[in-house]
Amino acid sequence: MSEVMLQLENVHKSFGSLKVLQGIDLTVEKGQVVCILGPSGSGKSTLLRCINQLEPPEQGRILLEGKEVVRDDIDEIRENIGMVFQQFNLFPHMSALENVTLGPLKVLDRPKSEVEPEARALLERVGMSAKINEFPDRLSGGQQQRVAIARALAMDPHVMLFDEVTSALDPELVKEVLDVMRELASEGMTMLVVTHEITFARDVADRVIFMDGGNIVEDGPPSQVIDNPQQERTQKFLGLVLEH
Repeated sequence: MSEVMLQLENVHKSFGSLKVLQGIDLTVEKGQVVCILGPSGSGKSTLLRCINQLEPPEQGRILLEGKEVVRDDIDEIRENIGMVFQQFNLFPHMSALENVTLGPLKVLDRPKSEVEPEARALLERVGMSAKINEFPDRLSGGQQQRVAIARALAMDPHVMLFDEVTSALDPELVKEVLDVMRELASEGMTMLVVTHEITFARDVADRVIFMDGGNIVEDGPPSQVIDNPQQERTQKFLGLVLEH
């Protein structure tokens, strides 16, 4: 039996008069990798931000492992739902190691003697063991993003959200970040990935969702949504993206 990790029921989100999410229903099973495609302004990033309550929805429910996710449980959310952003958001006055240990020390109140060896192991896992004492301004964009992934993993989350994590990177640095994400997927991490990296979505995703106008227009395996889209809007978008 597959196990439901994340469930969204009729999720709505507006900013003023602009309706950004218009009743999203979505079920993600444990260990699934779901890539979310769509044009700018389609609601992709807002969807992720609603899941971890950075933007609380005004209607609908979000459940993690059967329990409703609410803003009042913010520490529990940070513990269970890891998020990596387009901008790396590392603390500039802290080394790579200090950035990774901060959450477990402060939010989980765990002892440094336990946290630091785990953080070192995570930085090694993302290929950053040689840079653990470097500050963010001494790291490339790809290196900063790998530290940001290690930082999110340090909380031992049940779900990882990735919001266009390669879009601020130079093309030659994209691969090193996507390789870390491929590794996580192969290890069974439940992942929701907003991305324009069509090849990554085709290779790694169990499911691809295409969003437009705050709605899920198409949802299925990559072989369907990317290679044989049923909806005209999906066909048009992919036609433009795949030309470049």
